[in-house]
Amino acid sequence: MFDILIDAAGLVADPYVLLVVLFSAMYGLFMGAVPGLSATMAVALLVPVTFFMPPVPAIAAMVTATAMAIFSGDIPGCLLRIPGTPSSAAYVDEAHAMTVKGEAGMALGAGLIFSALGGLFGTLVLIFFAPVLAEFALDFSTYEYFWLVLLGLTCAIFIASESPLKGFVSLLIGLFVTTIGMNNPGGYPRFTFGSGDLLGGLSLIPIMVGMFAVSEVLRYAISSAKGFERVGSNVGPIFKGVVGLMFKYPMSILRGSSLGVLVGALPGAGADIAAYISYGLAKKFSKEPEKFGTGHVEGIVEASSANNASLGGAWIPALVFGIPGDSITAIVIGVLYMKNLNPGPTIFMVNPVPLYAIFLIFILANLLMLPLGYAAIRLARTVLSVPRNILMPIILLFCLVGSYSIQNSFFDVGVTLAFGLIAYLMEENGFPLAPTILGIILGGMLESNLVSSLIKSDGHLIAFFDRPIAGTLGVITLAIWIVPLVLRLIRSRKTA
Repeated sequence: MFDILIDAAGLVADPYVLLVVLFSAMYGLFMGAVPGLSATMAVALLVPVTFFMPPVPAIAAMVTATAMAIFSGDIPGCLLRIPGTPSSAAYVDEAHAMTVKGEAGMALGAGLIFSALGGLFGTLVLIFFAPVLAEFALDFSTYEYFWLVLLGLTCAIFIASESPLKGFVSLLIGLFVTTIGMNNPGGYPRFTFGSGDLLGGLSLIPIMVGMFAVSEVLRYAISSAKGFERVGSNVGPIFKGVVGLMFKYPMSILRGSSLGVLVGALPGAGADIAAYISYGLAKKFSKEPEKFGTGHVEGIVEASSANNASLGGAWIPALVFGIPGDSITAIVIGVLYMKNLNPGPTIFMVNPVPLYAIFLIFILANLLMLPLGYAAIRLARTVLSVPRNILMPIILLFCLVGSYSIQNSFFDVGVTLAFGLIAYLMEENGFPLAPTILGIILGGMLESNLVSSLIKSDGHLIAFFDRPIAGTLGVITLAIWIVPLVLRLIRSRKTA
């Protein structure tokens, strides 16, 4: 093992590899910070470039760009309330509320530090427990996935800070959006109204850009007394008080990192789901749940830890069994095959040196995130000093160009504008946006796993509790629903 690590370190120390890591880091920071350009898109655009690279730098470029993009999505989310990536949307309201209070430095510093810590935690788990966790992930059938998705949707109600009923309605709007088109188990066109553009459904990125970015532009245009006008131009010290958060919220860091690895290791999950579930659990187990939504850093600590920890988790089934943990590793698996690093149980014996070089690059990327992320935050904070009447049209232009570039479709531009208006009307009436986004992310997975499970069980609902893991997840989910209602009923009777 020691000889393998020495050889792997030699591969990573190659100046060419280090240059690839550095440029990929800057590229990932840019892609994540621009709304509409996700981490998945950043990796997909790297594929043609990797054709001309040896295996280790090719994979290094993808690993580094992914880690940086997931973090840098927090920057526009915090400063402008426009998340750069879907995983940043889980706590965008919390981070922006801190910016309004003049605590943007702490919000961004916490996101940076705990993203790096979560990424290092996920990497260590990947190195030492990959085979074990991969076998655990393979035990998940459609029953387990159904309960896991339902648990994630339940967290959307916790995210709704004011009214759980409005949070539930917002969630139903997101679930309805996923029913549009032919992306359903029966392949039947639903709610298309004869439009060919709607047959493929609505893409997440144009919807997210519209709901978070265009709605902010509309809000500023309609009333300059709201939104950005309340935000000062001073970000403040970035790392002040962040070290103290490690001692104040150790369980949040551990819970978020652990959950991120576990969710990341489940095929089809990823950083988006991990962030939403972690933020919901942070509020559920917090000693100060009433502060969530008002600019409380605890949710950011836990969710940002889960974000980057899930990246290491997603590589576990990808490397050990060739099963992608998320859309990013689905792309990476193709590159691994192209570079003759065929994923599977034998990769630890056939290609141990390149494999451990990839592990070392995971560590290097998360360590490099600290200085480069700090520099990115210092540069990005100047955006708050730009006059809003200049900044808003630029943001709108980026939104429309980003929406069009995803599929080169003007229809997606229309989707962005339409959901921007919908989001503005929702927020003006007190309906939170996060449950809608979560419903769009998880709705298709919920339906497909429910239908597949009912077909396998011939319609018998008891089958959803027959398997140990499914039964446990089912009991936990139902308990989260029922226990608060029972406690409220008991309290009302005592009061009466």
